[in-house]
Amino acid sequence: MTESHADAPATGGRASGEPARSAARPANSAEQPWPVRSIAMKVAQWIDRLGSVWVEGQITQINARPGTRTAFLVLRDTAADMSLSITCDPQLLRAAAVPLQEGSRVVVYGKLSYFTGRGTISLRVTEIRPVGIGELLARIERLKALLAAEGLFDPRLKRPIPFLPKVIGLITGRASAAEHDVVTVARQRWPAVRFEIRNTAVQGPTAVPQILDALAELNDHPEVEVIVLARGGGSVEDLLPFSDETLCRAIVSATTPIVSAIGHEPDNPLSDYVADLRAATPTDAAKRLVPDAAAELAGVRELRARSAAALRGWVDREARALQQLRSRPVLADPLRLLDQRHDEVERLRSAARRAVEHTLTAEATTTRHLREKLTAVGPAATLARGYAVVQRVAGTERHVVRTVAESPPGTQLRIRVADGAVTAAALGSQALTNPLAGTPPTSAPPGPEHEELS
Repeated sequence: MTESHADAPATGGRASGEPARSAARPANSAEQPWPVRSIAMKVAQWIDRLGSVWVEGQITQINARPGTRTAFLVLRDTAADMSLSITCDPQLLRAAAVPLQEGSRVVVYGKLSYFTGRGTISLRVTEIRPVGIGELLARIERLKALLAAEGLFDPRLKRPIPFLPKVIGLITGRASAAEHDVVTVARQRWPAVRFEIRNTAVQGPTAVPQILDALAELNDHPEVEVIVLARGGGSVEDLLPFSDETLCRAIVSATTPIVSAIGHEPDNPLSDYVADLRAATPTDAAKRLVPDAAAELAGVRELRARSAAALRGWVDREARALQQLRSRPVLADPLRLLDQRHDEVERLRSAARRAVEHTLTAEATTTRHLREKLTAVGPAATLARGYAVVQRVAGTERHVVRTVAESPPGTQLRIRVADGAVTAAALGSQALTNPLAGTPPTSAPPGPEHEELS
């Protein structure tokens, strides 16, 4: 039975007029089957004829290991449960205009390859382009890079947000949840807060012109101290006006500080980067602009309590310090040191007086001894012992007579003795045999100083 079934295709093929084709190639039958390699090569040839193609799909898997030369992706059809394996250079993923992740919709350009060894088909990709949201994100990324290169994101350009602004300018959609959140939360925190609200379109083609007009009006308002751009969450297309280049440049050129409160936490339009302050949500913007009155009062009470406690502590410390100073001996008996010094001064005065008196006594004794010595060797003492000084009188001049030759007979003489002087005249002279015999051994002849005795 098996043999008849195996022969049927071959017989039928010949009956249908295929003898010529059988002659051109080996017959394919149960007795002459093709090997797997033949089928694999034929499939590879047919697929290679397809050439390079553009394929659209959604990335469902990305496998790019560090250090490898090939990244593996899975591209899934968006309308059917079909997928295709993709390979590419990892640099192609890193250089993508928009960071590729699972779920990104892309258009790829590549060539199909059939791996005969494993019997699998893969698309070797040389170009990847985002489509839909990905294309919008790529355009936003290019604008972001341009504005960043111009320095519009520099933190040094950010203007400080005033504490408790008098009037807050609010640009938001009419009767929107963002307006309700900002106004309600701000007034709950600080009831006296005031708003200048400008309702504009926040999506669509008219949003950017209306926002620019409202921004210019509030920027010129004399009482508005800060402006809030507020909008609830939305898709990338809905938030696209807040990534407009004209609006971003207007925010940078404004003189009033601007707060960007667009979307929710994951949303990051370009207005968040150029604004002076980025708030995660409209509610967060209200909280960051307006202080909580209750919290501020509690803070004031706490500071007052802390300052009072600090003052009491300081007074206590100073009182203890004064008490310690008062308990010291120098303050308990202030005159003690003076008394001690007084006794010392008296002792020193007595010692100084004794020293001076001793010195005076010693000097007086020395002076008396010197006077006695001077008196003993003076001319008056010599005269008192019986000596006399003879002077020759010649008119008004007097000269001491030292030799006999100086007083010839008839010379008028003046003889000075201990108690006075005698006037006489020389009657004659007599020379001594030994001139030294009559000279006292311890006395010298009167000198010229004896002339002053008269």
